Formats: sequence, structure tokens, C-alpha cells
Amino acid sequence: KMNGISAALAELTALAEACPTPRVDVVICPPATLLHRAAQAVLNSPIRIGAQNCHAADKGAHTGDISAGMIQDAGGSHAILGHSERRRDHGETDAIICAQAEAAMARGLVAIICVGETLDERDAGQTLDVVATQLADSVPDAASAENMVIAYEPVWAIGTGRIPVPEQIVQVHNAIRADLVSRFGAEIGQAVPLLYGGSVKPSNATDIFALDNVDGALVGGASLKAADFSLIVQALKPD
Repeated sequence: KMNGISAALAELTALAEACPTPRVDVVICPPATLLHRAAQAVLNSPIRIGAQNCHAADKGAHTGDISAGMIQDAGGSHAILGHSERRRDHGETDAIICAQAEAAMARGLVAIICVGETLDERDAGQTLDVVATQLADSVPDAASAENMVIAYEPVWAIGTGRIPVPEQIVQVHNAIRADLVSRFGAEIGQAVPLLYGGSVKPSNATDIFALDNVDGALVGGASLKAADFSLIVQALKPD
């Protein structure tokens, strides 16, 4: 999110102290202005740093954008791509997101590719079709379990406090898993991490992580405070 100035780095330091040896992968994606300093702040911890977006070009006349090479140079290892807010606010299409993912992967970054339906699409019974189309068109052929994570974020649940019932989350995650296996084969398709994003917080994290094919979470507001986010990290049990 567009949150965080220099003072927020103290929360990152506190998180590193609260999770000195996390049993699971922990990635923090601050705004670009803090990317390098955040990477330095967690240099001696297992926590990794990512960017909130990435341009498809490696360099050029793209004022205000950040490239995969810049992210890597600043100490980042991941990039969130296709977040619903980028799709909505900046008109990023599946084709743009696919090109961004290709650029990120080419630089050795892990692409966290987001998919998810709006409330109108959910109410119209289009959820699985929407997600399948986003997967097919946003995920490049170069994807693997090492360079990609898929995050399912029902747009209507982000920041609203509304959580899909467990059966709805499982239905979508199972469909994503099946699509990945069909396209990339069982070895890759079964190994790609699937995250759930949408009002995840300490009070519901344990129940969400217990669901089939939910390997972790893409956390928004609850990641701003180390005290809250560390509880979510602790709720995720390693395989």
C-alpha cells in the first residue's frame, strides 16, 4: 500500500526481532522510497524485501516507474504484480502484468502475481472464469515454483473486513491449483505457493491457513504493525 515513511522502518526492525528465525518465508514489500533502506534493515535476518510493482522495461523513458533491475539493485528479491488496485487505478491489463512478470523473472526476482474477482463478478457467478482468465493471461510461460507465487485476492474482501467463507476460498484455490497443474505439469503446478489475500489478520489467520491449498497470505493493513504481523507469521505452520 501507499503507507510508510522513514519512521516505519522501526516496525521492520521490530518484526526482525520478533521473528529472528521464521519457520516460513517472510517478504515485506514497502513503498519504493524505502526499498533500499528496508533491505539494509533486514540484511542479517531471514526476512526478504520486495517491491509493490515492476515495469516491463529494464530501463527507458518511463517516468515514475521502477524496473526489475532497480528492485534487484536496491536489495529486493520479489515484486507484487497485478494487484487489484494496480489493475483498477492504473488500468494494468493481464498482458501488461504478464510482461512485468517476464521482466521480473528475467532479473531473478520472484513474481507475486495477484488474481481475483470483484463483487459484481462474484454475484454473477463468474469467479472461476475470471480467475482462470487472469491466470492464463497474466502468468508467463517461464513461470516455475521458484520464480512465481500466486495470490488470490477477492477484490470485495480487501480492506473491508469481509471474508469469503472457507468453502469459497478453497473452491478458488483448488481451481488455481488445477489450472497450474494442467498448464505446467504436476511437479511445478503442485509446488507453486498459493497465497490468500483479503482482510487477513491475527484473529482469522489460523483458520485461513488450515484450508486446503492455502500456503500463506498476502497481507495488507495488518502488516503495518510488527505486533500484528508477527502473530500472522506465527500462525502459519511450515510444511
